[in-house]
Amino acid sequence: MEQEVIQLLQSTQAREDNTRKSAELNLLRLYTNPELPFALLSISTHNDVAEHIRQAALLTVNRVVLATWSPKFDDDFKGRIVLDEEAKAKVRHQVLAISTGDDGGQGGNRKVRNAASLVASKIAGVDFPDSWPDLLPQLLRILSGSTSDLQVHGALRVLTDLVESGFSEEQFFAVARDLVTGLHNVATNMQRKPILRALAISVFRACFDTLEIVMEDHKAAVKAFLDQALQGWMAFFIDTLKIRLPPTPSEDEEKQEEGAPSQWRGLIALKLQVVKTLVKIRGVFPAILTPHSVVLFQTAWEELSQLRPVYHELFINDERQGRLEDADGLPYTLDFLVSDEIDLMENLLKAPPVKAELHGQLKQASDGPQSVGWLQEILHLAVSYAQITTEEEGLWEIDVNLFLSEETALTANYTPRVACGALIVSGLVEWLKEVPVEALLVTCKGLFAEPNTSWKAKEAALFILNQMLRDFTELDRKISSDTALGFEEFIDQSQQDSSVYLRARAFAVAGLLARTAGESYTQKATAYLNAAIQTLAAAEAPDLLRVSCIRAVQDLIEALPTILTKPLQTPLIESVSSYMSSQDLNDPEVDDLKVSLIETLRDVIMVDVTCAYTSPAVDLLFTLASHGAANFQISLLVTETFESIVSSVTELGHEPYVSLCGKTIPSLTGAFDVGSMTQESALTNLAAELVSALAEYGSAPLPDGFVAAVMPKLNRVLLESSDPELVRPSTLAVKHMLSHGTSQFLGWNDPATGKNAVEITLIIIDRLLNSSLVDDNAAAEVGGLAAELVERAGGEKLGPFLLQLLRAVALRLATAEKAQFIQSLILVFARLSISSPQDVVDFLSQVDIHGENGLNVVLAKWLENSVNFAGYEAIRQNVVALSKLYSLEDPRIGQIGVKGDLIVQESGRIKTRSRAKAQPDQWTTIPANLKILKVLVEELTSASANSFNPSAAAAALDSEGSEDGDEWEDVGAGSTGVLDLGLGMTKQELMAYDEEGSPTNSRQRDDETSDYLMGWFREQAQKPEFGEMFNALNPEEKDRLQRVGG
Repeated sequence: MEQEVIQLLQSTQAREDNTRKSAELNLLRLYTNPELPFALLSISTHNDVAEHIRQAALLTVNRVVLATWSPKFDDDFKGRIVLDEEAKAKVRHQVLAISTGDDGGQGGNRKVRNAASLVASKIAGVDFPDSWPDLLPQLLRILSGSTSDLQVHGALRVLTDLVESGFSEEQFFAVARDLVTGLHNVATNMQRKPILRALAISVFRACFDTLEIVMEDHKAAVKAFLDQALQGWMAFFIDTLKIRLPPTPSEDEEKQEEGAPSQWRGLIALKLQVVKTLVKIRGVFPAILTPHSVVLFQTAWEELSQLRPVYHELFINDERQGRLEDADGLPYTLDFLVSDEIDLMENLLKAPPVKAELHGQLKQASDGPQSVGWLQEILHLAVSYAQITTEEEGLWEIDVNLFLSEETALTANYTPRVACGALIVSGLVEWLKEVPVEALLVTCKGLFAEPNTSWKAKEAALFILNQMLRDFTELDRKISSDTALGFEEFIDQSQQDSSVYLRARAFAVAGLLARTAGESYTQKATAYLNAAIQTLAAAEAPDLLRVSCIRAVQDLIEALPTILTKPLQTPLIESVSSYMSSQDLNDPEVDDLKVSLIETLRDVIMVDVTCAYTSPAVDLLFTLASHGAANFQISLLVTETFESIVSSVTELGHEPYVSLCGKTIPSLTGAFDVGSMTQESALTNLAAELVSALAEYGSAPLPDGFVAAVMPKLNRVLLESSDPELVRPSTLAVKHMLSHGTSQFLGWNDPATGKNAVEITLIIIDRLLNSSLVDDNAAAEVGGLAAELVERAGGEKLGPFLLQLLRAVALRLATAEKAQFIQSLILVFARLSISSPQDVVDFLSQVDIHGENGLNVVLAKWLENSVNFAGYEAIRQNVVALSKLYSLEDPRIGQIGVKGDLIVQESGRIKTRSRAKAQPDQWTTIPANLKILKVLVEELTSASANSFNPSAAAAALDSEGSEDGDEWEDVGAGSTGVLDLGLGMTKQELMAYDEEGSPTNSRQRDDETSDYLMGWFREQAQKPEFGEMFNALNPEEKDRLQRVGG
């Protein structure tokens, strides 16, 4: 059988599709053969079989186990257990033997052992401890007693997979103490290779992920465990960090597997795992580190100071390869260690003992806190490690997108340069506000005065300033005019330097300085903007410098008053156009550049939005859109930019809007034709989005000819396409035309078919509701279109089609599954119920939906999904509609049983996916009128809730309370209900809280809805029968109603 399986494994890796698929199918058929796992395991141990085939054999074993071993593998299990217990025991034994190298050396290859350890962990996940009780004792015996590094490595690999994915929470806690002890024995054994000890620490760190999961419910138990477990680890961690690295190997020596280079790599890996573990502990239980925080901070600082010349030798002056990991995923290059130790310093800066010590020194500084020794030393350290590496220098010269990725904080690489920015901003600026900026001014004076200072050091100093000022702009903070003027000399000097990188940095800093310096800096900011325009327009200027100017223009426009930027609008548009003409915009590799160009064009256009229809600015925007439509970020940014343009133009009056339509509609309708001819679906999708925006945000009535120009294109795609990204915006575009240009729309006839607009719209709606080719996502907006048609056309124009349309909506609602689609369909009946609730009830009660009463089906779906509605207007309409239905007191509504409250099952066990499938949630059944009341109570609570106050949150960032050590509390990074104001994501969320479209803002305070509901509940409370309904509410709902209603 082995030869047959080897041939199949080889064929599964063939290039020819049919051969590969046939082999995969034949292997799948063998899953029911109990000899297959043993054949595969035997193949994996044959040294004369190619390594990739041996790996493939074990990966196939893994798939066989998932499919045939146990029903506990949930969806992967195929329904039949193939092996009996005796055979399973043999498989477990062989898999573990291969994993730990205990198979006579036959499976000695590391990749093979790693593949076997994955299988072992999967089996252990369902068999340990009941069917495999000796697994952990075997592994721990190897860790404590084996003299073979091969065996210990194999055991650690199995434990890695077990801890990361094999153990349940209950299993982990049952073995945690023994496991941690065994790992400690390996990690502290000086006779073991450093890389092996690093792997043991990596497994130990992985344990914290499990601890973090259960910490919220078992905080005291987890803390007690950690207090005891870490007693032997902390001293070891500190001692390891204090170990000095051996002499740096040469580039040729670095590749050697043994000897000094191996020690160099191993010790770096060991230190790295220590640092990563300390940062992890900080994220779970920072108080445990508090007693050691000062020593750890000093140790990390000292090592970084000592490693500075080595780092410069390898990465700043030379181009050694960095960011390398071994086969176990352990990083071992110096750049990784430096990044993580800087990260550790940033975390430890927030520890109360460290803060107290440093703050005391600040108070004692005679020349002001900005000149205190430790602050200057940290800034010098940051400047040293923030310098551009030789590798980055070469890459940025070739690809400006990599430069832009760093500038826009989109880079996925956490380099020492990026870490330094985080150290200064998160560690110092959030604590000391403007003091670090003033201190950096002192640092820069020394650096720029020294004639031997390299351009890299100067650029790094300005990069640190860049990071500080970017943080200030995000929080709308200002710096003093004296500080801003102090940096002016260094920016001017840098803009004349021979290094393009330093000149580019100077422009970037100039823009941010203008935004944070206030009105006193206006004259200088204007000069910087003029310089940026000239550089951007200069074809001979280096690409990286021009790109930096593109970014700087955004900040400079933001900083300057319109009276100063308006005269420069035309030169700005011309300079952007000049730059675009020099670029190959078809290259998908320059998408980051396109994003920056769109953002800059947006800001330039909004200086005086009349240029949208009097200049080529919008044409430039559409050019960028046509070359980047397939990129989601570009498509979204273009759409948002165009929405802003249309809204702003509309505010100027109807005639400007007519002019904008005249300029843009030919390009947009042309995009439909180009997209169709070139099969470029993304371009057509974007064109539909922009047409929808033009109709939605424009003024009413729409300009003459709008519908005639656009509707034929939309009609074609809505009757042919099933792409959700095209159908949704096209449906919205038709809806907005019907809403804002009702008479023009209803009066339009399709010249190709002679059909009128109502008939065409009904055909579109019918296809979106009933075609098997159109799914819920694509049809998500059809309800809005149907509701708009009913309201605008009315019964007079729709005639007998009105009831057919409503019946079709009800039928489709019964099978709808996606939340947005369900909401869209429900709102058809909600909007009708606001004006004619009795007619809606009478109509639905006569509709048959698959043998059930239509009122029962629609109302059940409506009430189940009401609390998930999104958008202020939709929520208000839904609330009013439900209150109207309730006020009817129609007995038919009270006779309908709908889903009520969740029946809580107290099992005391964590509800896994398999348990959820075996024991699905159960709900009470209650009358529909009571459910309406419950929904309205919930909506009243949401509408009346105190909204989040972004100003107060921003003030919290400025408060001195951080000195009390609140950031060092025992709160995990992933804990719910915790707002870590130090996180960048939080800052973004703060900026979004006032935006209606924000996903976090859909259920915010709504005074209009709140006032309506409070008045409605007061009115209902006067009715004698309301007391019975009130008593049927649960205690929490009664309390809410009484509390909100007073």
